[in-house]
Amino acid sequence: MISSGRVAGVILFGGNVGSRSSVRRLTSELQAIPRPAATPQPLLVTVDQEGGLVRRLPGPPKPSARSIGARGAAFAGNLGRATGQSLHSMGVNVDLAPVLDLGRPGRAIEQEGRTFAATPAAVSEIGVGFARGLAAGGAAATAKHFPGLGAARVNTDSAVQKIRLPAAKLRAADERPFASFVQAGGAMVMLSTAIYPALSGKPAALSRAVATGELRDRLGFQGVSISDSLGSVAAQAVGGPAKTALAAARAGTDLLLFTDLGDAARAERALARGLGDGSLDRTAFQASVDRVLALRSGSQP
Repeated sequence: MISSGRVAGVILFGGNVGSRSSVRRLTSELQAIPRPAATPQPLLVTVDQEGGLVRRLPGPPKPSARSIGARGAAFAGNLGRATGQSLHSMGVNVDLAPVLDLGRPGRAIEQEGRTFAATPAAVSEIGVGFARGLAAGGAAATAKHFPGLGAARVNTDSAVQKIRLPAAKLRAADERPFASFVQAGGAMVMLSTAIYPALSGKPAALSRAVATGELRDRLGFQGVSISDSLGSVAAQAVGGPAKTALAAARAGTDLLLFTDLGDAARAERALARGLGDGSLDRTAFQASVDRVLALRSGSQP
C-alpha cells in the first residue's frame, strides 16, 4: 500500500518496537519504500506519546499530562521540545498529542491523568506550550480530541459516548483550547468519535457540522484533521470500515486512522469507488489530499 501511494503514513504502538535503535531501523525501512513519483513526500510516522499511561515509545515525556500541567507552561514547553527531539531522532515526525480536553472531575480522561487542567485558560496555555515545544523539537503536534472529550464518562475506544453539553458551552469552554492551538499555528487536530447531539447526531469525525463547520468554518483551522481510531467501538457502531471511511471523507476529515490493515484496505477501496462514481466530491477530496501532502512535505524522516 505504501509503494502504490495509497497510504499517507503509519501509526506505531509499543508492540511494534523495542529499543530506540529498533524504532529508528523500522522508520528508516518504511521511509525507504519506493513511492510513486507523484507522491515522493516522506510518510507521516505517528505515535501516541502523551506521557503517563499513554506513552508508546522509549523517551520523554514520562510524566502524565496532569503532572505536566501542575508544573506550568514553561515546563510543558521544555518537555515538549525534549519529546520532539526524542521522536525526531527515532524517525517519528508526528506526535498524536497534546490532549486538550478539559479535566472535568470524575470523568474518564481526567481519571486517567490525561488532561493538563480543568479550566480552558490553563489547558490552552499549557497545551499550546507543549505543542510549540514539540514542533521546535522536530515533531508535529496533534491537538485532541476535538471538540472535546472532557465530559465523556468512558473512553470511546470502549463504548459509544454522547456528550450532551449545549452548543454554547462546548464552544465557550471545550473548544477554547483548540481555538488557542489553531491561533498558534498548530499543524494537526484529531477529531473525536463521540457524538455531540447539540452539534450533530453523528460521531464528530464523521460529522460535517463538526469536522468542517466547527473546526474549519468557526475556528478557522487550515491544517490537517485526523480521525480518532475508526476501529473504535464508537466508530464501528456506525458501520464497517467502508461506511465510516465514506462518512469521514464527506465530513471533511483529512486523514482516516485505522489500526487494522485489513480495515484500512477496505476503507481505501471504498474511497476509490466513491471518487469513481461521483458520490464523493472530488474538489473537497483533493483539498484534503493537498493539506496532507503539504504536511508531509514539511516533515523530516
